[in-house]
Amino acid sequence: MSETITENRQYRVGEWLTSDRVILGAWLEMHIQEAEKEKKPFLPIIQEFQDLIESDAEIFMLFNQMFSQVPHWGRYKNNPSGNPQVRDYKHMLQLLNSIMTKAPAYNKTGLVGFPINAILDWSMGTESGYAAFLNDKVNAMLKKVLNEWGTFLKSKDSLYVVSDDPKTGWLGNDAMLGMFPNKNNDPQKAKEDFITTFICDPKEKHWGFTSWDNFFTRIFHDSQRPVASPDDDSVIVNACESAPYKIATNVQYRDKFWIKAQPYSLQHMLNNDELVEKFVGGTIYQAFLSAKSYHRWNSPISGTVVKAYVQDGTYYSEIPTEGFYNPLHTNFHDRNPDASAPNDSQGYLSEVATRALIFFEADNSDIGLMCFMAIGMAEVSSCDITVYEGQHVEKGDPIGMFHFGGSTHCLIFRPQVKLDFDLHGQKPGLNSHNILVRAKLATVIK
Repeated sequence: MSETITENRQYRVGEWLTSDRVILGAWLEMHIQEAEKEKKPFLPIIQEFQDLIESDAEIFMLFNQMFSQVPHWGRYKNNPSGNPQVRDYKHMLQLLNSIMTKAPAYNKTGLVGFPINAILDWSMGTESGYAAFLNDKVNAMLKKVLNEWGTFLKSKDSLYVVSDDPKTGWLGNDAMLGMFPNKNNDPQKAKEDFITTFICDPKEKHWGFTSWDNFFTRIFHDSQRPVASPDDDSVIVNACESAPYKIATNVQYRDKFWIKAQPYSLQHMLNNDELVEKFVGGTIYQAFLSAKSYHRWNSPISGTVVKAYVQDGTYYSEIPTEGFYNPLHTNFHDRNPDASAPNDSQGYLSEVATRALIFFEADNSDIGLMCFMAIGMAEVSSCDITVYEGQHVEKGDPIGMFHFGGSTHCLIFRPQVKLDFDLHGQKPGLNSHNILVRAKLATVIK
């Protein structure tokens, strides 16, 4: 799959959907043309999706309305390349059918690692889109679709994008400079930095990677990302290579998480877990992972795993105030939906999205019980826990990983825990930058 777009543009936050609608429109049009050219029969999983839509009256209504509710004027009438937007569920299914056997290629001007999110970019912000993507049957179906795509991405057939093609290959010049930029714009220096940083073998075909997913979840050399203060259990380290998004204190048991401010609602975040009461009034730290970054999770503290499980949830839901029907704007034409949904819905997603919950009892009694929560966003449906209940881990040890894209995570502390955060000179928000995994994140104040 070749993606040639010539003009350099700014990425959206997290670099997993391009900031420029012209690039996204051109990318989407390319896939529409490919799907039209292929005209291949639906794969069984896509046929099952169609059967669900057409056999359930409510879902049938929502999937018809969600596309028709995208405005037909201004920038929504056509995509920026002058061609019609996706306007019905059958066209959506046709595009999904094409994507199931494709891996995300690299493109320095329009890195779109989330093709399904791009297809649903506007429809998920409509009133019917809200309802459709909160529907349990729809989310169960989406889980099956994404798992099927994940099977392909874990196969050797996905390796065609892990190549040295200078433009679209993940081992090519553009990709290397995207991951390791340098002042001389030297791709050879970038490749040397990649080889020094990650476990790989450039003498082997595909540098020893066995699939797109294997490349995506690549591992650091032992010399990289040392654990901050390994012998000081008052120092908490960064659990993911991630950018600070939000710090909240005095978090409530139950709150209106769907409003503009997206307050945290512990009962819903922790899925009514019996341990939720212990965190009421506590502190939450949330951070965002880039699509080009490291995607494994590492323990922020030394301690014992008390409980670990994945809670199924939504995949393409976004907060209503970021969609077309934002009640804060009485004039419809003033409503400016989040073009990079669900980037601006990260707080909201902590309550509704598919997420992994790992509770630890820290060795340091000043920390005690805490929770790490990995939150899947859009295509990042696979939250993969690699530790077991009762296991003791050291600070910085691997505990799991995301598959397929950028995402977000939270650290949740009890109210008794007083923390001095070190955000490395920046403020939390959508314009922050990565703090290295296993670097110092906070110190517990006695």
